[in-house]
Order: sequence, then structure tokens, then C-alpha cells
Amino acid sequence: MDRTSSPPAPPKKRLSLVDFALFAGVAALLLYAGYRVNDVLVYNWSWSRVINFIIRYDETSGAYVANLLLFGLATTLRLAVWATILASIIGVVMGYWRTSENLTLRILSRGYVELIRNLPPLVFIFIFYFFISSQIFPLLGIEDIDRSAVLVDNPMFRVLFGDPQLFPNFLAGVLCLAMFEGAYITEIVRAGIQSVPHGQWEAARAIGLSRTNVLRDVVLPQALRKILPPLAGQFITLIKDSAIVSLISIQELTYLATEVASTTTKVFETWILVGAMYFILCYSFALLFGWLERRASRNRR
Repeated sequence: MDRTSSPPAPPKKRLSLVDFALFAGVAALLLYAGYRVNDVLVYNWSWSRVINFIIRYDETSGAYVANLLLFGLATTLRLAVWATILASIIGVVMGYWRTSENLTLRILSRGYVELIRNLPPLVFIFIFYFFISSQIFPLLGIEDIDRSAVLVDNPMFRVLFGDPQLFPNFLAGVLCLAMFEGAYITEIVRAGIQSVPHGQWEAARAIGLSRTNVLRDVVLPQALRKILPPLAGQFITLIKDSAIVSLISIQELTYLATEVASTTTKVFETWILVGAMYFILCYSFALLFGWLERRASRNRR
């Protein structure tokens, strides 16, 4: 096989007896769970009451429109996107500091990472949220923003940030998630930088390049290929971790699902549908990132 030919296709995998046994075990477990709910708990299923909170018929417009759970899903996606952007900026800066020759920068970045990784997420979210909302936002004047201003009360702002009346809460949730996830992205960036062989650093410095030029022209282009796949996985993790901010009254999917379950008293239906919504969203991004990674690999060949 020459270098220009494509690699042979991997052999097709066939189901074995072990696979069928596992499938049967999962099916039996699901049937048993359904039996316990129906016959033991005497639970009356009513999917229509919950589905109505996903999409409802608007008699005024004569069309089906989104309802609370879809609004919550949109807020979850906004939180994940903005928090990932901010966390990536924090992670790149802190990841560079983790590999810096400056001792002070290394101590600061190491302290940040160890503080976040050794605190329970819930404790960190509570502490950081109340500090932001009570100390930082008043200094920045976030609470005094005119919600009826043209730059705030417009369709584009609502698409990017949601309801202007809830913008301070949304921003606090984004900052909390970004600070928390930034610690993990810091380690991803640090590992990517340190994965470049040290000989390339020395060779670049030997020809007169500064440390900044070595990072920009030699190290980061190589490290980026190794950083992007775990960053994509971190984005999917952030979508699931965004459920934490429901405890500080951010109206994302989990928070609104709690409200729907309390209103309808249909706990099983609500959380099954919400779990399916999380799964569809996360799995869709997993498929997208997998396709992009395979395409990038083909382009490199």
C-alpha cells in the first residue's frame, strides 16, 4: 500500500452472545423498573401534561409555540456557550502561566487550579455566586443597567443572553461556571503545551526566538491539535454541569424542570423527558465534534 492510498476499512463488528445477554439484561431491568412504578407505587402516567410544557398550542396565533422546558434548554445552551468561551480564555492564560518560567505566575495558576479542583462544585458555586452578586456587580453597575434600552431590549440580545430582566442572574451563572470549568481547561492547555518535545523549545531558542515567539510559532500550533478534542469533551461536560446553577435560581433546564415537576406532580415523566433532552443535546454535539475531528485528521494526512 502506497502513501497516497487510504487506509483499509476496519473490519465490521458482529454481535456476540455476550452482547445479546447484555441487551436482555438491560431490557429486563427496564421492565422491572416499569413494573415497580406501575404496580408497587401505583403511579398514574400522564405524558400529555408534561409535554405541554415543551410545546403548547397558542390560541392567539393559532400555532404551536415553545414552552418552559424549551426556554430552559435554550438558557442551558447559552450558559454552556458563553461559559466555555470565558473558561477557554481563563484556561489559556492560566495554562500558559502553569508552564511559565516566572515563579509567581506558576504559584498563582497552581493555587487557582488546586482551589477549584479540591472544593465541591456546589460549595464553590454558592460562595462565588454570592460574592459576585453582592460585591462585584454593584461595583460594575450591572444591577443598574436599563433593561428598556435599545441595546438591551432587542431580539438579538434575547437570542444571545435571554430575558433582559434576568440578565444579572444569567451573567452570574456564566461567571460561576467559567471560573469552575476554567481550572480543568487550564490543565488541558498545560498538558498540551508540555506535550511538545523539549528539544523543539531548545531549537527555537537557539535560533534567536523569544519565549513568546516560540509559543506562538512553534509550540501552540502543535499543542492545539491535542487540546481541541478534550476541549470539545469539556464543552459537553459543561452542558451537564450547568445544572448546578439551578440551585442559585438560574432559570435553565433543570431549574424549570423542578418547577414543572412540582406544578404537575408528574415527577417521572418530567425528569425522563428532561434527561432525554440533555442526552439529545449532548450526543448531538458529541457526533458533531467527532465528525470535525475525523475531518481534521483527513486534512492533516
